[in-house]
Amino acid sequence: MRFLDFFYKHYQNFKRNSYRKKVKKTAAKCGKDLKVNNLTHVTQNTFLGDNVNFNGMKIQGKGKVAIGNNFHSGIDCMIITDIHNYDEGLAIPYDDSVISKDVVIKNNVWLGNRVMVLPGVKIEEGAIIQAGSVVVNDIKKYAIAGGHPAKVFKYRNIEHYERLKNEANFH
Repeated sequence: MRFLDFFYKHYQNFKRNSYRKKVKKTAAKCGKDLKVNNLTHVTQNTFLGDNVNFNGMKIQGKGKVAIGNNFHSGIDCMIITDIHNYDEGLAIPYDDSVISKDVVIKNNVWLGNRVMVLPGVKIEEGAIIQAGSVVVNDIKKYAIAGGHPAKVFKYRNIEHYERLKNEANFH
């Protein structure tokens, strides 16, 4: 192995470990087998299950974010829990107050690259969100959704999904 390859591999491992430590230190709860492959920001109101895989996530806002087991995110994903007070505020287009809404992501969910999840959304078990999507409404169990706003266009093969789940075949 050439020196530069050796150096690069160890530098990448160092970065991943640094990102992982930062997430573990900041999150309210962190399950086992956390993997953080790219720069990731979480809040003190972030609760992570087991086998969570971040490839570049930014969680922002004061609301609670609960992410289940076997979660995978693509590159440059974002979860937002706060919105500006534009309807009942004291100024336009909005005032200084913020409205926080929790985000819940259940087990075995996969977000593609550059997915954005907005405040108050619940993504049910086994859902897949297509790259570049903006999730503004709840996504049902086993759904495959995409677009802006994200809409369900297909469902997973539930029988196959349940068989893999019962066999504990998780990535």
